[in-house]
Amino acid sequence: MAVNPVFNRIDQEAARGQYAGFGNAPSGYGAPPQGQPQIPAQGGYPGPSETLSNEQLRDMYSQAPAGPAQTGRVTLDDVVVKALMLFAIVLAVTGATWFFVGAQPQIAMPVWLLGMFGSLGLSFAIGFSKSVNVPLILVHAVLQGLFLGAVSVTFNAAYPGVVTTAVVATMATFAGMFIGWKAGFIKVSSKSRRIFGMMAMGYLVFLLINLGAGFLGFGDGWGVYGGPLGIVISLFGVGLASYSLAVDFDSIDRAVRGGAPEKYSWLLGHGLVASLVWLYIEFLRLFSILQRN
Repeated sequence: MAVNPVFNRIDQEAARGQYAGFGNAPSGYGAPPQGQPQIPAQGGYPGPSETLSNEQLRDMYSQAPAGPAQTGRVTLDDVVVKALMLFAIVLAVTGATWFFVGAQPQIAMPVWLLGMFGSLGLSFAIGFSKSVNVPLILVHAVLQGLFLGAVSVTFNAAYPGVVTTAVVATMATFAGMFIGWKAGFIKVSSKSRRIFGMMAMGYLVFLLINLGAGFLGFGDGWGVYGGPLGIVISLFGVGLASYSLAVDFDSIDRAVRGGAPEKYSWLLGHGLVASLVWLYIEFLRLFSILQRN
């Protein structure tokens, strides 16, 4: 989320006070002539000879002002609904993959790698896309479900109970980060976003290198995590993933307050679910290392 160019655009447009054309009147339509209030014509803008009666004026002023939903802007409800939809897809695919891979352990690794590298590639495609691509976001949720299902059933077979512990820790951390951010204890600024973005990209490079080392047998297949620094690095990963949630909360708040287009709700929901998945994986690795030791 923090390194997503789309969110950089959100911040820039929020600073200018507009999103994707909001606040810009079409050319050719100026202020209504003075002296007589006008009623909108068929095209939606004041006509040259239509006036309002006193009764029509009273009806107009008694109406509630248009809210974000009526003007096509994103609302918190939009983000929550989209996030729940994506989360439901991830959970459904995770459950199906768990039972499918659990009956055929030999296919766990191919499914695991497909979900991991597929979702990683789509993450960059979604992040660097100039528009919000809903089909890619939906496919990304499916790939995340494949990855979660395969990795979870594999780890749970080797370390019984670790999945349940990781799920509880993830939900508790999500609630704690939201309360901390909402109460102002956890701050998100432009500087902290930049620092977090650089650290997250560096950590991603480390994970990919460590994955290659694990395939080569280093650290009994765990790579650096198999050594004495494994727990420390895992705790660092948990911290990064946790702060990613705070960045998501702040991005959602900025988008809603700034009046971003409703389509951004898909991107915001996608980022929130992706951070939850990242946090769960970090907890899964941490508790597996603790149980292994």
